[in-house]
Amino acid sequence: MRFILDTHAFLWFIMGSPNLSSQAKVLIEGQDNNKLLSIASVWEMAIKVSLGRLIISEPFSIFIPKQLQLNGINLLNLDLSHAIKVEALPFYHRDPFDRIIAAQSIIEDIPIISIDEIFEKYSVKRFW
Repeated sequence: MRFILDTHAFLWFIMGSPNLSSQAKVLIEGQDNNKLLSIASVWEMAIKVSLGRLIISEPFSIFIPKQLQLNGINLLNLDLSHAIKVEALPFYHRDPFDRIIAAQSIIEDIPIISIDEIFEKYSVKRFW
């Protein structure tokens, strides 16, 4: 199974947070699953680290590649079609990072692992 991890799901998983649901944890740990993290999530985390709103244990440039490799997570890059899709999305969600992740999910037909129920308003399949 292929899925996109929302930013918080990625962070909660790698940090061992009890906020991560048991279903999400099982899916992320599944060796046969194709786990994807949007480059938009990496961008969002970079901003939060630079603002001091996300504290990590090592430099961001080391932390992200290391966590992706350790956890078998691949990057989902942005494509022009993803950006174009954002323009057509209703404003159920104002967060630009979540909007591009929703667009990626729709265009690529990939479900999202997220606690955020608002994704379902975009007819995105969501696991939690």
